[in-house]
Amino acid sequence: DLDWGVPVPLEGAEGKVLYVWFDAPIGYISATKEWAETTGKNWEPYWKGDDTKLLHFIGKDNIVFHCIIFPSMLKHHGDYILPDNVPANEFLNLEGNKISTSKNWAVWLHEYLEEFPDKQDVLRYVLTANAPETKDNDFTWKDFQARNNNELVAILGNFVNRAVVLTHKYFDGKVPVRGKLNGLDKEVLEQLALFPEKISNSLDKYRFREALSLYMDVARLGNKYLADTEPWKIIKEDKERVGTILNVALQIAGNLAILGEPFLPHTSAKLFGMLGMEALKWEKAGSDDLMNEGTEIGKAELLFVKIEDKEVEEQ
Repeated sequence: DLDWGVPVPLEGAEGKVLYVWFDAPIGYISATKEWAETTGKNWEPYWKGDDTKLLHFIGKDNIVFHCIIFPSMLKHHGDYILPDNVPANEFLNLEGNKISTSKNWAVWLHEYLEEFPDKQDVLRYVLTANAPETKDNDFTWKDFQARNNNELVAILGNFVNRAVVLTHKYFDGKVPVRGKLNGLDKEVLEQLALFPEKISNSLDKYRFREALSLYMDVARLGNKYLADTEPWKIIKEDKERVGTILNVALQIAGNLAILGEPFLPHTSAKLFGMLGMEALKWEKAGSDDLMNEGTEIGKAELLFVKIEDKEVEEQ
């Protein structure tokens, strides 16, 4: 019952219009044209080129508009490409209630960054791990705290910290020589080599939670490897063996830097710097030779710090 909108061309729908989502998707094309004009590029290949892949990341309440109405409009014009895929999430609630900006029931990004400085990646991690891909999910501050403390700190941060600290303690902060590999070493490196393809496959299928979980499995692999080999117990008897263990551990850490970029970009950049590595492309992931022997690595820095009860109780 609005005056503004696209008239509904059906009998009995006199005076009815379609608004907002009938005409709103056209704004995607308008925004592309505006961007192209400011950058000196041609907008048409992005909407008409056969080699362009058009994706819509939306919520479930907008499925019909992006899967039926907008494609129908594009098809009618004849020379526009159609959506290749429409990955639709369900709803993410906040502390059990529907998020509402009008009621101020939301997590405002500028406030989050003020209250949790340098924790951009923590929020990215929690939102990805808790994404409502197959069912409605709930964001709670207790879960935010638990995922930070029990996963980012205790698993990812703990492994990297141990590998770097032990390298400084036993080898003056230089990547040690890798000696003869035993069965466990080979098994761990073989498992490591499989992760890039696994993670890529999940990302290609828009299973971001699954991809993130696989990434954390790399850190779990590293933690278990150090726990199984216990280099701190054999350093006096077999320093050469400890060197091999830490070389393998650092190769895992280097892979974590590469594989973490889609999920934790700030953390990956920090880890590259700590390990004395150039930022490497995804194609290098899975390699067991990222860290060259003798390379000097930086001092251990905490990638994540625990979030205390008081910090979340104040939210």
